Amino acid sequence: MTDTSTALALPDNRPRRRKPASRKWLFVMPALLVSLCVVLVPVIATTVLAFTNWNGFSLPKFVGLANFVSILQEPRFWAAFRNNCIYTFLFATLPMVSSLFMAVLLMTVRRGRTFFQVMYFLPVTIATVILAQIWRSMIFSPTSGVVGWLQSVGIAIDNPLVNPDTSLLGVLFVDMWSWWGYLTVIYFAALRQVDRSLIEAALVDGASRWQTFRHILLPTVLPTVMFMLLMSIIWSFKVFDWIYVLTEGGPGFSSEVLATLAYKTAFQSFEVGRASAFSLSMSLLGMVAIVIYLRIQARREKA
Repeated sequence: MTDTSTALALPDNRPRRRKPASRKWLFVMPALLVSLCVVLVPVIATTVLAFTNWNGFSLPKFVGLANFVSILQEPRFWAAFRNNCIYTFLFATLPMVSSLFMAVLLMTVRRGRTFFQVMYFLPVTIATVILAQIWRSMIFSPTSGVVGWLQSVGIAIDNPLVNPDTSLLGVLFVDMWSWWGYLTVIYFAALRQVDRSLIEAALVDGASRWQTFRHILLPTVLPTVMFMLLMSIIWSFKVFDWIYVLTEGGPGFSSEVLATLAYKTAFQSFEVGRASAFSLSMSLLGMVAIVIYLRIQARREKA
């Protein structure tokens, strides 16, 4: 008789049946269906509608490139595009520099780091519409806000949202206030991954804090900085909620951007085809930023 324990210990050399490929697709299918319905279908629909004349009710009529020719000849498009460029440039530079500086300062804090990180991260956890409404009613309101109270006590201060020259900057300030803390936490997490021995060796060799940051800290966290720069450019270029809640693109068209212009064209003027052309133009401009980022990353990897 064969010992039962010996039989159990022997390896099983019988060929195992492979699971059919269809079973693997069953696990992927739910997420794939969600992506197709939420992402791919609207993208295809927007692309198709951009070449049609449709008011949202009747049958779409194919017009070719007429919508794109029309928006390129519209002054509001170029005004909104200019506002987008100003908004994106300032949003992608000022918060990036200030948050990186604050992350380096946070490295020197020995107590209370968690408290500061929570306070910096807190605005991101609150819905944008709620934050914008709070700023509009409690800060910028001429009757119940801080600006109105300062004006009532004789302090000469203008409401930036009602001035055509400062309305876009006023919205930008609120958006940067909610964003720079998030960047600070991200950069702080990246800085904590730097080997402490490298920093200590640099200080022992007589390197200044600026030299340590420039030659050790910054090269280490540069991939994180570049990625967050790309995300900042994309998110700022498609800004909508801050501007729509705070100014609705006004006064006049001083704070109008492509997203608010597309929204008004679709749901106020009922020109869905032209609105789709606006949206498709925004997507193409965002793709330019992505291509530039990928080329920079490819060059860095080769170097």
